[in-house]
Amino acid sequence: MIDRRTLMAGGGAVALGAATGVGAASSRSLAASARAKGIRFGSTIGIGNFADPGYRQLNAAQCGLVVPEVEMKWQALRPNARRFDFRAADAIVDWARSNRKGIRGHTLLWHFERWMPEWTRIHDYGANPRAEATRLLVEHVDTVARRYAPAIDSFDVVNEAIDPDTGLLRDTVLSKPLGAEATIDLAFHTARAAAPGAELVYNDFMSWRTDDGRHRDAVLRLLDGMRRRGTPVTALGIQSHLGSKYSEAPTGLGAVDEAAWRRFLNEVTGMGLDLLVTELDVHDNPLPSAIGPRDRQVAAHTRAYLDVMLSYPQCRTVMCWGLSDRYSWLQPLRPRPDGLPKRPLPYDADFAPKPMRDAIAAAFAAAAPRTPARA
Repeated sequence: MIDRRTLMAGGGAVALGAATGVGAASSRSLAASARAKGIRFGSTIGIGNFADPGYRQLNAAQCGLVVPEVEMKWQALRPNARRFDFRAADAIVDWARSNRKGIRGHTLLWHFERWMPEWTRIHDYGANPRAEATRLLVEHVDTVARRYAPAIDSFDVVNEAIDPDTGLLRDTVLSKPLGAEATIDLAFHTARAAAPGAELVYNDFMSWRTDDGRHRDAVLRLLDGMRRRGTPVTALGIQSHLGSKYSEAPTGLGAVDEAAWRRFLNEVTGMGLDLLVTELDVHDNPLPSAIGPRDRQVAAHTRAYLDVMLSYPQCRTVMCWGLSDRYSWLQPLRPRPDGLPKRPLPYDADFAPKPMRDAIAAAFAAAAPRTPARA
């Protein structure tokens, strides 16, 4: 069991880097530090921040990989059942390709009713709802994956299919006539036909927290069932929104159980699946107001987590969910008790590097080399 005090004690190197400025690690991009060990590093970018030239420049300098934040989700791509709108997604893909960045696709199916477009709930599914749900799902996954397969070699095919409170598969308007497992399988098979060379990922937010065992066990059941049914899943995406469960706790980022987390990762990799860190950030609500101590605790927690993840040679991708605090999706969620802005990412609101940035670089430097990630 690792608690806050243990994580802080293990963060001495990170704290030292913070005390001496950002240090030598900043002279090399995070993408280059990762690439030296056969890892891809990147972040999300979206139209909301894409318009900021400083943020584009930061991503261009630090990332080898980008993922559209919302622009490839159903809500953005499908204004209605009859047409697609690719303009926003295309703009990000075109920018990434022109800057020689890899691209991840997120997500072909967010299997969560709350995040499906409203039109899917009022759509007329006719006398044969099963056939119409199948048609809509296949049309969407095939159209999007086929369009972007020349540029994208890794897709989050299905996102967040499990209710963490019950451990059961969620139902959506599409899965109710099909069955949840059949819906997930159909999404993966359709993605494989449309993008035969791509990494196909199941993405979810199970974590190393002591209280998250039900969610982890449910993910293992899902992955094992997919494997037994011949569903072409090739990797598990681990969102890694660290500290989010404890965003309203009085202090600290919460206790974690490294042994249980390693057992989980061992079972996943034992199925022949790769691992990705897909959405890394740290929700710092319970941490001190003072920036120095807060940043050091965020960095220490990040370093401890990445050291575990990168101890697995099957982990070849690390993605932050944003690079700068200015554009973090966490800012409007559950305000800090002191009313201060959150500091969940490796660069601050003015795009200056923080201790978390050095922690990520240090984790890459400490990681063993591995077979290089995809392009």
